Amino acid sequence: MLARLSLRIRIFLFFCLIAAASISAVECALWIGYGRAGKPELFDAFVFSGALSLFAILGITAGIWLLFDENVAKPIERLAAGLRARAHGGVTSSLDPEAARYLGDLAPAASSLLGKLGEANLSTAEAIARETTRLEAEKARLTTLLSEVPVATVMVSPDHRIVLYDAQAASVLSQIAPARLGAALGDYLEASTLETAYGKMVRSGQEIAARITGSDGRQTYGLRLKPLGDAAGYVLIFDSAEARIAPEAARPLIYDFGLLNPVVRKIEERRLSDLSFAVFDTETTGLLPHKDHVVQLGALRVLRGRIVDGEALDLLVDPGTPIPQASTKVHGITDAMVKGAPDFATVSRTFHHFSRDAVIVAHNAPFDMAFLHREAKRLDLSWDHPVLDTVLLSAVLFGASVPHTLDALCDRLDVTIPTALRHTALGDARATAEVLCRMLPMLEARGFATLGDVIEQTRAHGRLLEDLNPVDK
Repeated sequence: MLARLSLRIRIFLFFCLIAAASISAVECALWIGYGRAGKPELFDAFVFSGALSLFAILGITAGIWLLFDENVAKPIERLAAGLRARAHGGVTSSLDPEAARYLGDLAPAASSLLGKLGEANLSTAEAIARETTRLEAEKARLTTLLSEVPVATVMVSPDHRIVLYDAQAASVLSQIAPARLGAALGDYLEASTLETAYGKMVRSGQEIAARITGSDGRQTYGLRLKPLGDAAGYVLIFDSAEARIAPEAARPLIYDFGLLNPVVRKIEERRLSDLSFAVFDTETTGLLPHKDHVVQLGALRVLRGRIVDGEALDLLVDPGTPIPQASTKVHGITDAMVKGAPDFATVSRTFHHFSRDAVIVAHNAPFDMAFLHREAKRLDLSWDHPVLDTVLLSAVLFGASVPHTLDALCDRLDVTIPTALRHTALGDARATAEVLCRMLPMLEARGFATLGDVIEQTRAHGRLLEDLNPVDK
């Protein structure tokens, strides 16, 4: 049980034990001394001496514990978190020796070890960079070729989740809802008809044609379902004429072949590296969610530990009320900028689809989620997604004694927020997503491999922020 407690709590309990043992020893000595004295009139004097000793021991122990906590326990906690950030989070800056100045040679030795490991890994990193450059060039050529072909192509896993889509497919899918990797194809096409066509393809083992209505019921698409041969899954090809493919569509080829392997476990039992996250931020007319309004929403998707390029929302929102000048000074959004923008209902529904089957992530999530929850009943939307807050994740990894602002987190994890993008919804969402990507491997390195593990750990820091995940009864 003690192994699950943090170092600082264990040290605190150690000092409590010292205080209790010291008090017991002194009180026993006084009791024995009183008994040997044989003078009942000295009872009050012995009681006074015992009480004085008790307060003195408690004061001295508390003072020494505070010094030890501030100069030993906290620095050890920060040093461990710093080492983990550099070992697993991709941080390359050197450790701050001043933060552990009372730990003797421990911090310099850790810095020296990191330096040696960095030198040893440098050649490997250079080789990986060269290979990555080559693969990116090949990907770019493939993207260009597929984008010039007048068909919309989607690769789909056996459980009908999107594994790959090209520029043309992104244009088609976006006519229904934002395209996203890992999404169920049933979010875009009528599920029962799709399942029937898939069964026919599996039985025949050959390409088949089908007509399937979009999930919004507005259009029917001519489609071809083509098996992948020996591989699991299939390719879906839209008829270019009926799908109204935009010739100017210019989205990159989006794919993750790891999605070909179906995930059947409950979301709380899945590994962090297998999850998809919808990271978002809002800019508002003020700081009171019960009365203020959203003026901008930005969101990105993180899949299997990386930000998915091309899958983002950057939406201005017409709040239906004038934006206070004080708020405009923070985020730069004026009444003129939101004139003609969609209302919050439209944006909320768009983000709800964007975050379907994903874990929602935000920095100080209770604030942003409060705006969504306030209108949820009226819009018939259920925000029952698991929610992670990077404030609480920071507390889990770095302890509660350090600041957990977004700026502090970015500084700690070598994430740069361009000044022009700070306090914009998409800019802050991007910073939060990059911070999340660096923290995920650090959490796994701590032994918190699943979403359930992480949520359990964040609840230990509930004094910082409200826990937005319901507790199973």
